[in-house]
Amino acid sequence: MDAVEKVFRFYESYRGEKQIIGRSVCGNPIVALFVGSGEPRILVQCSVHAREWVTALLALEQIARGMPFGRAAFVPLSNPDGAALSLRGENFLRSIPACRAEFLRRVNRSGDFSQWKANANAVDCNVNFDAEWGTGAHNIRTPAPANYIGSYPFSEPETRALRDFTLAFRPAATVSYHTKGREIYWEFGQRSEALARDRKIAESLAAETGYAAKLVRGSAGGYKDWCIRALSIPSFTIEAGSDELSHPLGEAELPRLIEENARVPALLAELVWKIR
Repeated sequence: MDAVEKVFRFYESYRGEKQIIGRSVCGNPIVALFVGSGEPRILVQCSVHAREWVTALLALEQIARGMPFGRAAFVPLSNPDGAALSLRGENFLRSIPACRAEFLRRVNRSGDFSQWKANANAVDCNVNFDAEWGTGAHNIRTPAPANYIGSYPFSEPETRALRDFTLAFRPAATVSYHTKGREIYWEFGQRSEALARDRKIAESLAAETGYAAKLVRGSAGGYKDWCIRALSIPSFTIEAGSDELSHPLGEAELPRLIEENARVPALLAELVWKIR
């Protein structure tokens, strides 16, 4: 059973509140699971990059541990088509229309899809949000396994699903899990009080995880970026796992990721509440 199957089986058996927030390019459900109650609300989304599917399994562990304070919504598999393609390769391609499968083979230029980051339209969803869209240093404008920005902001059903769900849930802060590097990105043009607030939270998350809170330049169009720019809330990208490892990180790395990140949602809720 691969990570995609584990997410959907977990969702089917979950007895708490849950919701299908949208559908992928190939019609697969994008699911959310809720933990805890009250305020503040935290949103955690994972696996927007296909090859980073191990973060979906981290989310399942965080869900199982619960929220002692506040309420969290988890979207463990933001890009289900891409994750399935990265994990299953030809087995996934044989399950979708032949014209799309051939398109993806042509874009990838290889039968090995383990490094694939994009969705089934060959759009990198994490550069498809409306936050200085198209200005990133590594952005490209043609379909590709990574970095293609799409034809316009929110062109993809996966990014629209995350946008609409975020607006409906109204989180006080968000976390996006990626791999790898053991770093936390937290800035996208905030100023004065918001900048100081978010730096302080990032430093506390860094102390919890052992990761480095880091400023990044030349990146745009990500979910974190959109949350900061459009919603004016603290938003963090956490790059889990050592940079010495190779993509894709496998399930063998999961115990370490859990050890470092299990408390992040609960801690973020506490931090946000204290600085309100």
